[in-house]
Amino acid sequence: MSAGDSRWRPSAGFDALRLRARLNAAVRAYFAERGVIEVETPAMSVAGNTDPNIASFTLEFSGRTDGAPRTRWLRTSPEFALKRLLAAGFGDCYELGRVFRDGEAGGRHNPEFTMLEWYRTGWDHRRLIGETAQLVRGALALVGRDAGLREVTYRDLYRQRLDLDPFTADEAQLRAALGDVVIDPSGLNRDDWLDLLMTHRLQPSFARDELLAVYDYPASQCALARLRDDGDGHPVAERFELYLGPLELANGYHELAEAGEQGARFDRDRAVRVQRGVAAPPRDEALLSALGAGFPDCAGVAMGMDRLLMAMLGTDRIAEVLAFDFTRA
Repeated sequence: MSAGDSRWRPSAGFDALRLRARLNAAVRAYFAERGVIEVETPAMSVAGNTDPNIASFTLEFSGRTDGAPRTRWLRTSPEFALKRLLAAGFGDCYELGRVFRDGEAGGRHNPEFTMLEWYRTGWDHRRLIGETAQLVRGALALVGRDAGLREVTYRDLYRQRLDLDPFTADEAQLRAALGDVVIDPSGLNRDDWLDLLMTHRLQPSFARDELLAVYDYPASQCALARLRDDGDGHPVAERFELYLGPLELANGYHELAEAGEQGARFDRDRAVRVQRGVAAPPRDEALLSALGAGFPDCAGVAMGMDRLLMAMLGTDRIAEVLAFDFTRA
C-alpha cells in the first residue's frame, strides 16, 4: 500500500462509530434491567452450521488435539453454544459478538459482522416478537426515530400482497408471480422461489418507517424451530423475521427441543450440501447431547447489529457502520 493510498483510513465516520458504542451500551442496559445475562462462547468449534444456504470459514489448528479434529469451524452464530448453556440450566442469556460467514461481501454484507442473540425461557416466538420490536424501537430512539409494529403471518402476507397462497401454489405459479424479474431456474426448488418472491417482490414494498414481523413460516423452512398444525391442515414453523422497511433485522424461533428431530434436520441439510457439491460440516453432537439431556421450552432470536445501525443511519452500505470493512481489513 502506497503512502498516498487512503485505504488505511476507517470506512465509517466517527459519528457512526460513536453511535455503535452507544447502541452496544443501550443493549447491555436493556438486558441488565431484565435479568438476561451476557455470556461469551467459543468463536470456533469442531462442528459447523449445516444450513445449505450459509457458508462457513474453516481453519486448521496446528497444536496438540489429543485425537480431536484439527479442522475447526468459525461460528456463523453463537446459537449452538448458547443452547448448551440453556440445557445445563443457566437460564435467560445473550451474546453480543462477532460471527463469520464465507462468500458474503458487498453493499449489505461483510464476512465478519456483529450479531446479538438472546434466549427467553418459557416464551414462544409470538411473545419474543414484542421484545425484539421494543429493543429496536429503543435503538431508533437514539437517533430520534420511531416505528410502529405490525404482525402478519407468512401465509397472509403472500395472500394479501401477491394474491397467492404460499402453502398451496405450485412452482409455476410462484415463478409467474415474479413478473418481469428474470431468474435462472437451474437447481431452484419451491422454497427458493418463495424466497425470491420475498426479496424481489415483497421486501422492496415494505413501509420504511414500520416494523413488520412475519411469523409462522412453511414447515419446509423450519430451520431450528418447532412445528405445529395451523388448524387448516398445513404444518407451520414457529419462527419469525422482523423487518424495518425492506431491511431484515432479526430471525427468531420457538426453539426445537427434540434431539432426534434436530439430528434428522442436520442430516437433511448435509445431504443437500453434498448434492450441491459444497462442504458438509459435521453435525454438532454436543448440541444434540444437550437437547437429549433436557432442553427448556424457550424462544430465541438473532439480530444483525450492523444491519440495525444501517437502518438507524438510513444507509444501505454496511461499510458506513464498520470501522474497517472487508476491503480495508
